[in-house]
Amino acid sequence: MAAVLPVPAHVDPCPPVATDSVVSGGVRLAIKHWGDRRNPTVVLIHGYPDNSSVWHAVARRLAGEFHVVAYDVRGAGQSDRPARRADYRLEQLNADLRAVIDHVSPQRPVHIAAHDWGSVQAWESVTDPSLRGRIASFTSCSGPCLDHMGHWFRDRLRRPSLQGLGQVLMQNLKSWYIVFFQLPLLPEALWRGVMGRAWPTVVRWLEGVDMHPRDTQVADGCHGVQLYRANMLPRLLRPRERHAQAPVQILVPRRDLYVSPALTAELERWVPTLWRREFDAGHWMPLSHPREMAGAIRRFVHFVERNQRALKARARSH
Repeated sequence: MAAVLPVPAHVDPCPPVATDSVVSGGVRLAIKHWGDRRNPTVVLIHGYPDNSSVWHAVARRLAGEFHVVAYDVRGAGQSDRPARRADYRLEQLNADLRAVIDHVSPQRPVHIAAHDWGSVQAWESVTDPSLRGRIASFTSCSGPCLDHMGHWFRDRLRRPSLQGLGQVLMQNLKSWYIVFFQLPLLPEALWRGVMGRAWPTVVRWLEGVDMHPRDTQVADGCHGVQLYRANMLPRLLRPRERHAQAPVQILVPRRDLYVSPALTAELERWVPTLWRREFDAGHWMPLSHPREMAGAIRRFVHFVERNQRALKARARSH
């Protein structure tokens, strides 16, 4: 019997079965596919400073039942990297996701699962009335809606309580890096000088998670900083009323170093159909807990699909 050799750290054990791209606003977005395209489509959106490779282990576990899609957001991976800050506004990211959805599943709504900044940008789309019916469900992990976050801070500061002020203090401590990212040039210099090479080691030290080195890591870190500069302050200071247009599942890693569980504890105001599940995990759940994350996505998608079929059958009977 042939020996089973270990996979070297630089070799992807879960490569996509197909790749292509779509253009949105003049920006080419690189797309990866797994599974049978006749099945319901699940679109995976990565965060910062990652690219779509962070989802590969989850995608492999979903590919037997779904058409799984992961794309590099603008500024990351193999996608184009606009230079202007304005090109990273949530409105542009929303247009990108719309282009991806229309490209990979033009006839059927898609299910979205997103992590970190991928989730932040997906909230923009899930709360966009013009996309009602194109997004069947949304699974969010470690990335709140910035408008909801702005209201969360306002509510606790307007009606202060010991618990509420403690929550605000804790989230501010977790969000220290957001202030740093507003500085000109310094975050980019840090990525080019030290952090690009050291990033997998930093993540392993902070969370005990193995992250494969990526050739695009420095560029991913440098360009992705614009996400924070273009969106954080405008949304937090002037939050809008944003209501979800699809069922939402929140996956909450209790040991998240950057997003407090309290930040997503009161979403019923904005989400009519809400599931919330907590995990004993850190921030990078797609890497540390791919089996649990894939299982949560699978169960939620099946639940939504069954409900949709039941509603259609009821409508036909009448």
